[in-house]
Amino acid sequence: MQDSPPNDVTERRLFLRALDVADARERLRFVESECAGNTVLYHRIVQLLDHAGSEDSALIVPGEIAALRSEFGFGEQAGDQIGNYTLIEKLGEGSFGDVWRAAQDRPVKREVALKILKLGMDTREVLARFEQERQALALMDHPNIAKVHDAGTTPSGRPFFAMELIKDGRTIREFCDENDSSIEERISLIQTVCRTVQHAHRQGVIHRDLKPSNILVSGKGDGGIKVIDFGIAKASAGTVLTDLTIQTIADRPMGTPAYMSPEQFAGGGEVDTRSDVFSLGVVLYELLTGANPFLDDSSKSATSDFQRRGSSHRLAKKPSSKAKT
Repeated sequence: MQDSPPNDVTERRLFLRALDVADARERLRFVESECAGNTVLYHRIVQLLDHAGSEDSALIVPGEIAALRSEFGFGEQAGDQIGNYTLIEKLGEGSFGDVWRAAQDRPVKREVALKILKLGMDTREVLARFEQERQALALMDHPNIAKVHDAGTTPSGRPFFAMELIKDGRTIREFCDENDSSIEERISLIQTVCRTVQHAHRQGVIHRDLKPSNILVSGKGDGGIKVIDFGIAKASAGTVLTDLTIQTIADRPMGTPAYMSPEQFAGGGEVDTRSDVFSLGVVLYELLTGANPFLDDSSKSATSDFQRRGSSHRLAKKPSSKAKT
């Protein structure tokens, strides 16, 4: 029997492979088989697996698992089959999920955007947030919000959902700058975004992360706008998006600092639809002036600038002072 200390690379690879086995009993059998009598390695892997899904784990946290997954090439690859979908290319990567362009082969043939929870990110909090985003999108029925077509789990048991694919989408700022849009055209686009967000609010959903990169424009005109990424959306009073409990670190702000309302940035308290309205105001300011009202051009640090603004009660400069002439 080999009881020598395991090689670090071997340990990490085996840990990641074990994570991809959905059934707990099968996972232990897999680890036992792969360890081939090396009890030191076996107990180390089991210890890591026991803590991988715990929010208070001191051994390994979801972000570290995702980093290991990327380092060793684990996870989905182009050509993989997920349910009725074949992965074509990765479109984007967030903190908790990857978005792929995928081909659906049945019951209809079409291309979709497939969002899949990352390997090793299936903690209770992350699963609840993923389910919350999926349900938030399912509530929407608006031409400027991507429609959810389907949902399911990967062969390893991780959730995914298929949604409308936004082709050739540019961020709203990129679209305006590349097309040299007039002030009137920029305001018209924001008006469409406002009506879209209003629809979400009427469904009891607060986005909480409205910013240029989450507002895409494809083609021409207001009809090409899509508000995306409801990953940290929350339910307003009287709305339930998931039966799962979401546990967050006290006073931790959720969102992007440069676009947050002061209440959202402060953390610890409840925010309502007005926080989204504030964020839309910041986006409009940026579209009209080419600069974020709270991001110092010299430091480029949104967090430090926003903290400085909050502590000094500094107001944003008037758009006319930053507008391009």
